[in-house]
Amino acid sequence: MAAFEKVTIGFAGGSVLAARVAAGELEALAGALGGGSGWHVLNCEDGTVRLDLAQVAYVRVDSDEPRVGFGAA
Repeated sequence: MAAFEKVTIGFAGGSVLAARVAAGELEALAGALGGGSGWHVLNCEDGTVRLDLAQVAYVRVDSDEPRVGFGAA
């Protein structure tokens, strides 16, 4: 079973997409964003998403580090 990472993809205009993707998919997305335009197929844990790379503003990868208490760093 592949390990999935939580990511949030932000788009021009303010909409966001939260998804869980395998590490290999995240690397492929990073490579595709280097090209900057066109469409990319992102295989997520629960389905497939087609992204217009020209509209992607950011990709945030959530940390799975455990946190304890208020404001834990």
